[in-house]
Amino acid sequence: MKKLLCILLFLCLPFAVHAAAIGKLKAFVSATHAAQANFTQEVRDQNGKRVQSASGVMQFQRPGKFRWTYKKPYEQLIVGDGKKFWMYDADLNQVTVKKLDAALGSSPAALLSGDNEIERSFDLLEIVGRDGTYDWLQATPKSKDSGFDKVLMGFDAKGDLAAMELNDAFGHTTVLRFSEMKHNPKFSAQQFHFTPPAGADVLGD
Repeated sequence: MKKLLCILLFLCLPFAVHAAAIGKLKAFVSATHAAQANFTQEVRDQNGKRVQSASGVMQFQRPGKFRWTYKKPYEQLIVGDGKKFWMYDADLNQVTVKKLDAALGSSPAALLSGDNEIERSFDLLEIVGRDGTYDWLQATPKSKDSGFDKVLMGFDAKGDLAAMELNDAFGHTTVLRFSEMKHNPKFSAQQFHFTPPAGADVLGD
């Protein structure tokens, strides 16, 4: 009887794990309409060597509104206002603007600030045994226009998004770690509005 119970538990294990990570993603998207968190970001080359690092604050409000404020080592601001995508480089005093749909597509930002229909744009796959810290899944964009081959997402025991790893076609990996996640904060109407600073070079649409 004990042997049979162990076999049954083993057979059921993949389904339990599937509910863990993918279930946490769906629950996070469904319940978290807005969020704010601190983040650190590292870019690693094909050999795993760190070539860039940064940190700042991430905010989003669905659908299509987000604000990523990079504070170190350089000041940069990325804003989605629901219609347009803005990127401001303070050192260059330069603004790049695109239509939001064209900028996002099936990008990782769409996972956070897009609509709730995740599986319309991404194929989701459970990752079992990666590490014991988080529950991990892999999101592969269905569109070939995405700038990333795949995105890994890690959720902690509370169901918070704790990490993302973005793998691009050039072999680079961008690793994001989130902390102090706040769910559904109230943002002002101006939080996701951007006006180019006076004298800034504006490139794009």
